[in-house]
Amino acid sequence: MFYWFMKHIIIGPPVRAIFRPWSLGLSNVPSSGPVIIASNHISFVDSVFIPLLMPRRMVFLAKSEYFRGRGLKGMLTRFFFIAIGMLPMDRSGGKASEASLNTGLEVLTEGGVLGIYPEGTRSPDGRLYRGRTGVARMILEAGVPVVPVAVVDTDKVMRVGSNRPHVHRVGVIYGKPLDFSRFAGLEGDRFILRSVTDEITYEIARLGGQEYVDVYASSARQKVASVS
Repeated sequence: MFYWFMKHIIIGPPVRAIFRPWSLGLSNVPSSGPVIIASNHISFVDSVFIPLLMPRRMVFLAKSEYFRGRGLKGMLTRFFFIAIGMLPMDRSGGKASEASLNTGLEVLTEGGVLGIYPEGTRSPDGRLYRGRTGVARMILEAGVPVVPVAVVDTDKVMRVGSNRPHVHRVGVIYGKPLDFSRFAGLEGDRFILRSVTDEITYEIARLGGQEYVDVYASSARQKVASVS
C-alpha cells in the first residue's frame, strides 16, 4: 500500500510533471508472472524512473551501502529505499552476495518483477561497462525471461558528485524479452555465465546507443579516483 501511495501520490505526479519521462517498448514487459528487468546504470535516479514508468510493482536490488547510513539522514534514506521497493545487495562476494541473490530469487518465485543492474554499480562516465556474472547465475536458476532496458539522460538529471537534481527530460527503452532456457542447469559453468551476461549487456548497449567498455565499472571508477 505504501509503495502505491509513494508512486501514485507522493513521488509520481511531481516527477512526471517536472521531468516528463518518456518510454518505448513498455509492452515488451510481461503483464504477469516473474520477470527480470536488466538495465544500464548511469545515475542514482535510475531506480526512480524505471519503476515509475512500470505499470507493475517492481523490486530493485540496490547496493547495501544505501541502507547503512547513520543518524536522521541515514534513517530517512533507508526508509525511502525500502518504501520504493529496494532490497539491499551485498557486493562483498562470497556468502553475503549469495544471500542477496537468493533474496532476488524469492521475489521471482513469488511471481514478481525484479530490477537489476548487470554492471553492479553506476557508470563513472556514461559509458556501459562489463556485466557481473552473478546476475547470470540468478537468471539461470530462476529460469525467467529477462527484459533489457536502457535509461536515457538520467545522468543529466543527477550528475555524478551533485547533490541536487537538474531538470532534463529522460527516457526508458524496454527491449524484447531474452530467453536463456537453453542454458538451463548450466549455472555452474563460468563460460555460460559470461555468455549470458554479455548477451544482456550488448542488447542494453544496442537499445540505448551507449558506448561499451569491456572492463568493470568499479575498476574504471577506481582508476578515475586514483588520477584525481
